[in-house]
Amino acid sequence: MTPNLFVDARGRNLVVTFCLVSSLFLLWGFCNGLIDVMDKHFQERLHLSLSQSAWVQFAHYLGYFLMALPAGGIARKVGYKGGIISGLMIVAAGGFWFLAATHIDTFWAFLLGVCLVAAGLTCLETVANPYATVLGDPRYAAARINLAQSCNGIGWILGPIAGSVFFYSVDSYGHSLGAQTLYIPYVAVAIGVLILAAVFYFAPVPEINAGDEYPPETAGSVPSRSVWSHPHFTLAVVAQFFYVAAQAGIFSFFINYMTSAVPPIPRGWNEVLTGVANHSRLLHAWLSGWFASDASGTLSVSDKGASNLASLAFICFLLGRFTGAVLLKRVPAYKMLALYGVCNVLSCALVIARLGWLSVACVFLSYFFMSIMFPTIFALGIHGLGPRTKRASAYLVMAIVGGAILPKFMGYIADQTNIAQSFVVPAACFALIAWYGLRWPRYRRAMS
Repeated sequence: MTPNLFVDARGRNLVVTFCLVSSLFLLWGFCNGLIDVMDKHFQERLHLSLSQSAWVQFAHYLGYFLMALPAGGIARKVGYKGGIISGLMIVAAGGFWFLAATHIDTFWAFLLGVCLVAAGLTCLETVANPYATVLGDPRYAAARINLAQSCNGIGWILGPIAGSVFFYSVDSYGHSLGAQTLYIPYVAVAIGVLILAAVFYFAPVPEINAGDEYPPETAGSVPSRSVWSHPHFTLAVVAQFFYVAAQAGIFSFFINYMTSAVPPIPRGWNEVLTGVANHSRLLHAWLSGWFASDASGTLSVSDKGASNLASLAFICFLLGRFTGAVLLKRVPAYKMLALYGVCNVLSCALVIARLGWLSVACVFLSYFFMSIMFPTIFALGIHGLGPRTKRASAYLVMAIVGGAILPKFMGYIADQTNIAQSFVVPAACFALIAWYGLRWPRYRRAMS
């Protein structure tokens, strides 16, 4: 590991603080992973179309949009520690709301809970993302935030597993229990974050400001203190909007793709998995029900199986984060972003082409190549902004609203054609991100 990765200019070793902050990334990864398997639950229970079920994603990202600027204000007023504790308390309130939502038992009540939890996560992301970049040598800011985001990837893996257990559970008669048990993981999160808030209250969380590479005034004595005067930041907000749009679309319709677009499954697969499961009670509980068969006996992936496959996809996402954190210590961040953007355009094109198992594999590849995009765009966007970093961070988090808008468009295309054709939406988003990566050096120098 690079010696100066967690040592700042004053010689302080900040690895303990970094580990604490990284736990927040795991938290919001877990909550986001729950959201991505909730869509299919409401599609079946409330008989919603794909575009209608996208209201879950809309509520989630609306919480980010509404809370981003207030979160930035909180961070500037009470600092990193105060912003983190505030965010944790809001998440706890949203988690406990799911108890009431279960009793109310209407779609809007669950959507309100999703929005409340997202509002708390917004505070955490607004603070934790820029804070991770300053906990050590500035040269390794992108590597550090990608390493922290690897914990986010672990949360993404665990979230769908919990969702498959509590959203798609059935009783001994095969009746769904999802409506009665959906609140359980959220209440568990609420209790966990209250404990975490107490830890942060007593933990050392030093206030650290990034260096400002841009002078107060530029040529001609024209003031240049607004974050929007820096093209590399302004375009980062645009790139982040389209990245989260692509991510939310692929994540939220992953289960639909696996249950409707995967080629027919050989019956031998079910027998092999059943044989493996019979050797372990734990494996049997996890693997049972992965496949469903129609009247002709053709096997397909079940909702529960697709939910568990989502965890496998997030393992690809996590591997991308870990390897990306290593590569970013050697390869310029903007080059990595451009390369991975191009790779994802190609992956989406192969999904659209409907080439059987190759297309299925490309869905998993898209997770790998998406992995570094959010933190890398974030690091490139706030580069050199100094005391304006917290304000810039709020706008970059607000750009997450892209996840509320474009997935509905992706769902509309899927309803009108098929789920594979809807991947044209993320393909276009990734093309724009690749362009931003290629052009970043030019725009970064524009105001220096």
